[in-house]
Amino acid sequence: MSVVKINVLTVPAEQRETLEKRFASRAHAVEGSDGFEWFELLRPVEGTDNYLVYTRWRDEASFQAWLEGPMKAAHQGGSESGERPRPAASGSTLWSFEVVQQAAPTSA
Repeated sequence: MSVVKINVLTVPAEQRETLEKRFASRAHAVEGSDGFEWFELLRPVEGTDNYLVYTRWRDEASFQAWLEGPMKAAHQGGSESGERPRPAASGSTLWSFEVVQQAAPTSA
């Protein structure tokens, strides 16, 4: 079964819009990666400053290939002036899970 990676990003309130715009500007950047299955950016509603970046992959090797290839290259790039923009998140933790059960809606 698949593996799930959840990047927990601590984002101060004043940086939320910046974070969401950065993700929007990279829309579709991961979809073509071998083994990629799903992506969601989850905004906190109450009680936390943590955004969750949810991705699902065919297997750990697919995630690692993306991590060391396209993701690494995207995060090493800078602006036209050669400077990297200041991170919107003040902290990050990666959670890893294996999918052991799943369900989908049944058709009526």
